[in-house]
Amino acid sequence: MSAADTRTPAKVPPPRPAPPPSVPARPRARRTSGGAAAPWALLAPCLIVLALVMGYPLVRLVTLSFQRFGQSQLWGFRAAEPVGLANFTHVLGDGEFWTVVLRTILFAAGSVIFTMVAGMLIALLLQRVSGWVKTLVNIALVASWGMPIIVATTVFKWLFDSDYGIFNALLSKLPGIDMIGHNWFASGPQGLAVIMLLVVWGAVPFVVITLGAGLTQVPKELEEAARLDGAGSWGVFRYVTLPILKPIVVMLTTLSVIWDMGVFPQVFVMRGGHPEAEFQLLTTYSYDRAFVVNDYGQGSAIALITVLLLLGVVAVYMRQMLKIGEVE
Repeated sequence: MSAADTRTPAKVPPPRPAPPPSVPARPRARRTSGGAAAPWALLAPCLIVLALVMGYPLVRLVTLSFQRFGQSQLWGFRAAEPVGLANFTHVLGDGEFWTVVLRTILFAAGSVIFTMVAGMLIALLLQRVSGWVKTLVNIALVASWGMPIIVATTVFKWLFDSDYGIFNALLSKLPGIDMIGHNWFASGPQGLAVIMLLVVWGAVPFVVITLGAGLTQVPKELEEAARLDGAGSWGVFRYVTLPILKPIVVMLTTLSVIWDMGVFPQVFVMRGGHPEAEFQLLTTYSYDRAFVVNDYGQGSAIALITVLLLLGVVAVYMRQMLKIGEVE
């Protein structure tokens, strides 16, 4: 054996692991000034229209509320006189104004509660009926929603007529009830209840359609899991359905408050253009001060106070929506 054959063989190092494949770097999105300006450019036409349609009337309303402005100023015989806060002081110091404010709040609260409860019940019931029944009900809802307010008010005025009203005739068919000749508008509470029913009737279709669309987004698996855990129908609605519908319910409630606080044609037409003191709401009260008493300054002050009240409702709505967005 030769010396070359007795040498120890050289150790071969183990193979090194291959390096992981490098992830290609994502190209950075370039921020351009045009991207930030594009949304404003698209919103510009709408903002301009809003400024023209609502900007001038709102500025004029604020201006009139700080002036003495009557018929003589309207026809140009006298110049408008600035009076500072005199219009607001007179309005806020009037007990009749606070009575109207309380009546408006109660009217709006009752209308909103009945609208939301009735709309939710109808929307839930429509989820349990067959397809053709749901289609027929939706057609009826859209038809009633599309009816002009003046036409709907005239129909309700005829339904509750003291001499020829169908509602009195139907109630009189019940044993022990005689409503023939009953005047629903002889007292303010009964008349406002009829007007409230008219407002609810016109608002329910929108609530039903919107809530119906929201109910389609409720996962059926969550409802089935809640039933397996022993929850009844009320438990499923309270702990599963209602939390998912909360953003829609908050939106609809806020819109209903704004709409019902601004009810005007229903009261105005139902009372023949001359609402009595027991039927006055903030909108009709402002109208009477401006166009019946011909005190446009006080009428504008009442309207501006109403706008501020509605802005408070909008602020609460925005706060609730921001809270919902933070939770989500």
